[in-house]
Amino acid sequence: MGTSKKQSKKYKPPLRIWDKTRINRDLELRSKYGFKNKKELWKAESVLRNIRKRARDLVGLKALNLGKEEEKEFVRKLHSMGLVKEDATVDDVLDLKLEDILNRRLQTIILKKALARSIKEARQIITHRHIEINGKVVDTPSYIIKRDEEDKINFIEKSPLASAEHPVRAGNKKTE
Repeated sequence: MGTSKKQSKKYKPPLRIWDKTRINRDLELRSKYGFKNKKELWKAESVLRNIRKRARDLVGLKALNLGKEEEKEFVRKLHSMGLVKEDATVDDVLDLKLEDILNRRLQTIILKKALARSIKEARQIITHRHIEINGKVVDTPSYIIKRDEEDKINFIEKSPLASAEHPVRAGNKKTE
């Protein structure tokens, strides 16, 4: 049953710590997606690993002519998360890449919506509690944005960044 005082880790670190190709890939992803540390990358890899494991289990059930309803529900959930298209199959789920999950993070979406000038600025805006989603303040850069929440991302009303005359916002308009 466990204790609530010490929760288990939600990720697995890499088995080969000094693998040069993995280190270079991690550095590229870290600069592109603005992670605080590699633990965030490992958590995203764990999410992808769990999704793929569930898809492989469903493929096995499909071979036995079972689990058709579970497959539809699984694909529907991933579609609402914005990871696959509406008419996707379990085979499409197995083709998911790490970048697909990283592109759904709040930090990345804020940069794509031009609410910030850089990925690091997007992280700072989020952690300083200037962003709300559907009226609720979200201060976690790794929050996975669902499809229906994408249009509801905004600055909170009390934030100085909500004003169009703010220097950060004015800077965004000049670069567009």
